[in-house]
Amino acid sequence: MASDLEKQAKEAFIDDHFQLAADLLSQAIDICPSNADLYLDRAQANIKLANFTEAVADANRAIELEPSNAKAYLRKGNACIKLEEFQTAKAALEKGASLAPGDARFTNLIKECDQRIAEETSDLQQKSLETTSSTSVSTEDVQLVVDNPPNEVTVAPAKPKYRHEHYQKPEEVVVTIFAKGVPAKNVSVDFGEQIISVSIDVPGEDAYHFQPRLFGKIIPEKCRYDVLSTKVEIRLAKAEAIQWASLEFNKDISVHQRVKPSSSVAITERPTYPSSKSKVDWDKIEADVKKQEKDEKLDGDAALNKFFREIYQDADEDTRRAMSKSFVESHGTVLSTNWKEVGSKKVEGSPPDGMELKKWEY
Repeated sequence: MASDLEKQAKEAFIDDHFQLAADLLSQAIDICPSNADLYLDRAQANIKLANFTEAVADANRAIELEPSNAKAYLRKGNACIKLEEFQTAKAALEKGASLAPGDARFTNLIKECDQRIAEETSDLQQKSLETTSSTSVSTEDVQLVVDNPPNEVTVAPAKPKYRHEHYQKPEEVVVTIFAKGVPAKNVSVDFGEQIISVSIDVPGEDAYHFQPRLFGKIIPEKCRYDVLSTKVEIRLAKAEAIQWASLEFNKDISVHQRVKPSSSVAITERPTYPSSKSKVDWDKIEADVKKQEKDEKLDGDAALNKFFREIYQDADEDTRRAMSKSFVESHGTVLSTNWKEVGSKKVEGSPPDGMELKKWEY
C-alpha cells in the first residue's frame, strides 16, 4: 500500500503537482514511518512548495533513520539555503560531501554558502559600527512571553501534544516544553542557524515534532537542552544582542537592535520627561483641591474659621473691607459685612454676655 502511494506521489511530482505529491507521501509515511526515502521525497516536494521548514524537518528525520544517506544532507542543505541558514546549510553539505566524494552539487552549494556567509559577516560588522555611533538605550533583562504566535509554520499538529513557552535574557532564549515523564533517550533536539528541531517519540504514543524558524539567529554550538522530570528545557544562545519580539520568525515584524548602555558612548540627545510630552491641566488640579477643601468635615474653632474664610474669599471688596475693619477695631468681638454701616465710624467692641472687654496696657 505504501509503495503504491509512493509511486503515485512520484507521478504527481513529475507532473508538477507538488501538493498532491506531498499529501500522498504523508499517507505513505503514516503507513511506513521508518522509510527514509519517503521523507526524502516529501522534503523535495516541500522545497518545491516553498515549505522550507517542513523540508528541513523531513531531511532531519531521514538523517535519523539513515545517517549515511548523502541525499538527506543535500535536501537539508538546499532547504537551509532558502531559509538563509547558511552556516547550518554548509555543515550539512560538508557532511554530505564526505559521504559522496566528487558530487559537484555539494561543491557548488558549499561555495554559495561561503559567499553568503562572507556577505553576512560584512553586513554585521557594518551594523555594529552604526550601532556603536548611535544613542544607547537600556533594556530589561528578562521578559516572559507565553507563545501563541499567529500564522506559525511548523510540522506540529494543529493541537500540539505538549504546551510550550519561552522567556529571554539579553544573551539567550529559554524554551520550555512541558513534557512530563519523558525519558531522555526519546528526546531529540537539533540546532540550526535560525531553526530548532525538537522530536519527542515515545513508543506507543503519537510522535511530537516542533520545528519553528526562530525570530533571530543562534549559535548552535553554544545551545543545549536538558530533559527534566516535568519538562524539556532548551537554551538558545543568541548570535546578536537583539530583543526577540516573538519566538518564531515573522516577516512582518522588524528586528530592532538592543544595546547595553556603555560609558564610552556619548548620548547626544536630551532626555525627555513626561511633562514635556503631555500638558498638565493645572486649572483642573486647583478645582479638585478646592472641592476637597470645601467638602472637608471640621469641628469647633476650625469649622468656624473655615466658615469665615469662605465668606471672605467669596465676598466683594466692600464686604472684605467691612469684615477686616470691624474685626480689628472691635478686638475680634464684632464681624460685620456691611461697609455702609461700619465704614464711617469706629466699631466698638461687643463682648459676649457675661464677659467684660478690657484693653491691654503695655
